[in-house]
Amino acid sequence: EKLHISEPSNAYDFGQIINAVNTNKDKAACADLLTITDPRKLPVLLSNKLEGEILLIFIQSLEYYVLGKDPGLVYRHLFYLSKAERFKVVLALLSKNEKEQVQQLFDLLTEKQNDQYSLEDLESLKKVYEL
Repeated sequence: EKLHISEPSNAYDFGQIINAVNTNKDKAACADLLTITDPRKLPVLLSNKLEGEILLIFIQSLEYYVLGKDPGLVYRHLFYLSKAERFKVVLALLSKNEKEQVQQLFDLLTEKQNDQYSLEDLESLKKVYEL
């Protein structure tokens, strides 16, 4: 059954959707959620709920479903994701393989660079992700 994704109005709603997406490992639904969610709202919507597996499903969803359509949106989500509470903690706990998935998304963003972000922007964001 496909998850119906509507724009979350608060952190509780967002959390409920994220839990459902994560339980089903539904990357397409996660991409739908990230496409309709304003990246600037991400830190507030995530509240203190950011976990490694949530970060990873975001990374995978952005890579598989959003990157081809809107690299600028991917960049903005990565930027605001790094402002979320617990980001540094979650980053520190990623395995080598998980970090490589993040690196791969940055590599693809570099290839698809457009006027919505510069390579300098990308380089400084990579440092924030400790890549």
